[in-house]
Amino acid sequence: MRARTFTESGRRAQIVRAAIEVIAEAGYAKASFSRIAKQAGLSSTGMISYHFAGKDDLLAACVTEIEEITGAFMQPRIDAAVGHVAQLRAFVEANVELVGEHPAEIRALIDLVKNAGSQSAGVNGRLALFEEHFRTGQAAGAFGPLDPRTTALAFTSGLDAVVATAAAAGLAPTELTRIGRELADLYVRATAPESAGGSA
Repeated sequence: MRARTFTESGRRAQIVRAAIEVIAEAGYAKASFSRIAKQAGLSSTGMISYHFAGKDDLLAACVTEIEEITGAFMQPRIDAAVGHVAQLRAFVEANVELVGEHPAEIRALIDLVKNAGSQSAGVNGRLALFEEHFRTGQAAGAFGPLDPRTTALAFTSGLDAVVATAAAAGLAPTELTRIGRELADLYVRATAPESAGGSA
């Protein structure tokens, strides 16, 4: 397989950007090649077909691009956090604030996961990652006597619900920061050891 030229890579990126914007604005069902071509400033859909094998190929490229963008925003904050509890807090706060920094990407990803079945492997992988985080944190004494699998399910589904609601509402960055902090506080209290959390 030949390497793409700089121009070809740039054109692919342009198409992916346009597809993300169309999905964010109109939804997956209405993200036709003609609409994406218009958003990208292309004269026809032929250029999209030249760069992508089909709609599934293009959507997979969109998911990859969104994952790279979200990772670049969130990962440095998570890496800077020391300890299981701090990392949990950093992930929650960064994930909610991400909505204000990259609203189109978040709206597009939510719609792709819901309607196109995209990123199912990524979703399952994230669940396993948090299950392991709660398990190792529990062993280290950072978390209380919880079931790691159930906690990971509640954590991810609750966080996703808050992010989806915030993305739909178009909240201001200051409000997103407040919500992220309060949600992080909630998770920290819910997972704290009994002596720290004040449980009976």
